[in-house]
Amino acid sequence: MKTKKIFRLIVLLAFVIGFALFFKYDLHEKLTLDSIKASQQQFKSFYENSPVQTIGLFATIYILSTALSLPGAAILTLLAGALFGVVTGFIIVSFASTIGATLAFLAARFVLRDSVQGRFKPQLKTINEGIEKEGAFYLFTLRLIPLFPFFLINLVMGLTPIRVFTFFWISQLGMIGGTIVYVYAGTQLAAIESLKDIVAPEIIIAFALLGIFPLIAKKTVDVIRVNKILWKFKKPKSFDFNMVVIGAGSAGLVSAYIASAIKAKVALIEKSQMGGDCLNTGCVPSKALIKSARYLSMARKAEKLGLESQPVIFEFSEVMERVQKVIQTVAPHDSVERYTDLGVDCITGTAEIIDPYRVSVDGKMITTKNIVVATGAVPFVPPFKGLELTDYKTSDTIWNLRKLPEKMIVLGGGPIGCELAQCFARFGAKVSIIEMGPHLLVREDNEVIEFVEKSFSEDGIEILTNHKAKKFIVEDDQKILVCETNDQELKIPFDEVLIALGRRANTKGFGLEKLGVEIARTGTVKVDPFLRSNYPNIFACGDVAGPYQFTHTAAHQAWYVAVNALFSGIKKFKVDYRVIPWCTFTDPEIARVGINEKDAQQQNIPHEVTEYQLSDLDRAIADSEAEGIVKVLTVPGKDEILGVTIAGAHAGELIAEFVLAMRYKLGLNKILGTIHIYPTWSEANKYVAGNWKKAHAPKKLLTYIERFHRWRRH
Repeated sequence: MKTKKIFRLIVLLAFVIGFALFFKYDLHEKLTLDSIKASQQQFKSFYENSPVQTIGLFATIYILSTALSLPGAAILTLLAGALFGVVTGFIIVSFASTIGATLAFLAARFVLRDSVQGRFKPQLKTINEGIEKEGAFYLFTLRLIPLFPFFLINLVMGLTPIRVFTFFWISQLGMIGGTIVYVYAGTQLAAIESLKDIVAPEIIIAFALLGIFPLIAKKTVDVIRVNKILWKFKKPKSFDFNMVVIGAGSAGLVSAYIASAIKAKVALIEKSQMGGDCLNTGCVPSKALIKSARYLSMARKAEKLGLESQPVIFEFSEVMERVQKVIQTVAPHDSVERYTDLGVDCITGTAEIIDPYRVSVDGKMITTKNIVVATGAVPFVPPFKGLELTDYKTSDTIWNLRKLPEKMIVLGGGPIGCELAQCFARFGAKVSIIEMGPHLLVREDNEVIEFVEKSFSEDGIEILTNHKAKKFIVEDDQKILVCETNDQELKIPFDEVLIALGRRANTKGFGLEKLGVEIARTGTVKVDPFLRSNYPNIFACGDVAGPYQFTHTAAHQAWYVAVNALFSGIKKFKVDYRVIPWCTFTDPEIARVGINEKDAQQQNIPHEVTEYQLSDLDRAIADSEAEGIVKVLTVPGKDEILGVTIAGAHAGELIAEFVLAMRYKLGLNKILGTIHIYPTWSEANKYVAGNWKKAHAPKKLLTYIERFHRWRRH
């Protein structure tokens, strides 16, 4: 052990001495183009008289320079071209550079690897596993595209588990292209005798190769990287389809529609209902239910409009049947018939991805050039103790209810839980929302949360924040939720419980696991900025891909998926998430785009806040809904919009103007200069822009103008 330490010190000392001598004798100044040019004839003469000695000496210098990680490898490579020509220069540099690099690699491994790996073993675990699995390809890409200096690659790779032989031959292979380009450039630099030689075709070609080689290398690596995973699969000679889409929700429907519109042959596979969650269990039914509940609430507040309040008689079962009728009315928009007429091959059945080119549907095999996974998400249901005793509901199954529960618990204070809790409370159920966090809708600004919680209290909803659901029990035929709050247990009896604790991506049961499609920590399919999985021809969009779980973002992603899949190798587009709006359809509605004040503070983003209270809006006053806020964040001192939050009636409609403004970089001055109809809710957008303008009025200029007007009065 002691002997090993001594040898390590010797190696380290050799590096230090080498560096010291290199700079002490100004060798770095001799490794310049000017120095090489001045000594060109002397080099040639020496080479002609003693070719073997010259080659040996040059190779030794190159090896030592690389082994000691001294600067000047690029200049030495050019010199090899100038002195020895393309063929001989390439052979010398190719082997000398690899030998030198391997010596540097071994030195780093001998001196540092044990101590580095021992000290940082937990942190390096993932890196080591990646190197063992993909180390050769990773090294090849670094050699082909020098993102980091070669000497640094040599030293860092020495600290990893990559084998010496692998390091040697991959380095030899990866540096071939760059070596040829630099050696050739060196031959042309040697030919420059006067200024007119600079414009010679050979010189231009040499410099062009130096410039475009990294781009060519990068493109080559990209092609290799995205396709190497496909090499082990047998590619069909021809395909049944250009694209197969699995899942007929919003993402699947739109991607299939776009593919068909641009005349690709596309199959759409759905095992259940066309339209997915949005049509059957999400957006459409929830908004239909919200409308009925809101009508009831307005009827109870008729006196605010000068009307005599009268009870509205209803049967809950009829309300839920109306919801189903709404679904049936919208369903033709997403039907098999419509999409078949559009040119999509609609297939009903259970899909299984066999390999990147083959999908089985109930045993029938079809081949495809691209696969789109658009399988959506399902409600997340934690394994609470006793949950099986409750006949619990989720946002998927709540629509089967036909009897209004007397006592209802909603687990989760997010958008889905809040929307449905308010609906059932307005129909007459006694609703309790259980939320583990300190507030409902925790991502929203505090004053917005206060608006919602106040409205919920008026609707008779019990809000139990900082309560953690522990288990379900049954006592005397009464279902009970046991919660924990402030280290105490609280028992809450109920008839129905709605689990609204988020949704998880639907990634299991159709072949992704067997194929090894990578899944992100969030549980979604791991995709790159072009929405490709680790298989270059398997794409994902919608809830199964994330990061947003909105119908409109699923449709947005679908365009990128269809275009990137069908024009792969020709053109591709990174998905654009810069301006993503959304709305929570509680009463009041909460609409968002961009960041809010809470986001800006957490991310330390400089910002200004401008507000407009809807209590001041004429139309809101006339409608007796004069409550809420429009809140805009801007860049300090500028009218550039960073984000907008609107809480109040029609917020989901009002936000559209700000979405447009942010998408096309229109500031508040443009909104202020736009005519808005009076009296409308949209005037709120203009008034908040006016408030920003007042706060940024040029006070000094106004002082001079005031003096001007005073002068004109005399």
